[in-house]
Amino acid sequence: MEKRDALYAGKAKSVYRTDDPGRLILHFRDDTSAFDGKRKEALARKGMVNNKFNAFIMGKLEEAGIPTHFEKLLSDTECVVKKLDMIPVECVVRNLAAGGLVRRLGVEEGIVLDPPTYELFLKNDDKGDPMINESLAETFGWATPAQLERMKALTFRVNDVLKNLFLEGGMLLVDYKLEFGMVDGEVVLGDEFSPDGCRLWDARTREKMDKDRFRQGLGGVIEAYEEVGRRLGIDFA
Repeated sequence: MEKRDALYAGKAKSVYRTDDPGRLILHFRDDTSAFDGKRKEALARKGMVNNKFNAFIMGKLEEAGIPTHFEKLLSDTECVVKKLDMIPVECVVRNLAAGGLVRRLGVEEGIVLDPPTYELFLKNDDKGDPMINESLAETFGWATPAQLERMKALTFRVNDVLKNLFLEGGMLLVDYKLEFGMVDGEVVLGDEFSPDGCRLWDARTREKMDKDRFRQGLGGVIEAYEEVGRRLGIDFA
């Protein structure tokens, strides 16, 4: 497969066209950002860790019957994915209260949310990814009712799979965001799943093992990501 020109460069990944119009290459960079890009830093090994972490998780989800765009690892920092027509809506599930939910509602961090909450956000960096609902998504043409229903169902199926997976490694899946796209008329999981886009806590100590270590200046960001991977059996060598 021939890697061609860059299609898009996000906060931590770059997307490249290939000689196959239905395939893209994702390049996971060492860049890390927080607070809508206001704080940025390059962390050694991060691109490699997130690339391999994402490949592992996408494989587990595929095994559980959840369609994803992931196809194969290409190198330590690159993978091949199906090209999707992305839906500009982020789906967020929260199993415990943290982050934006705590700030918005003033609830105690760490309380168990039963049932888990489900939220939608418009993927728009310039507007700060504002919270939306199904009605807004339909009215403004961001997603159809059928797409929204399927996205919600898949997001909760992901929750069932990954809550158990992380718990087996002594970790709590606090919350996470997912992005979806369309290919051949099917809603498919896109983007990535890594500690950049979810919150993970040690189940016993509740030590943070995700990007909050960067946001909150706790240090040991990549070491925490690698520890998460080690507990899941991911080989970063």
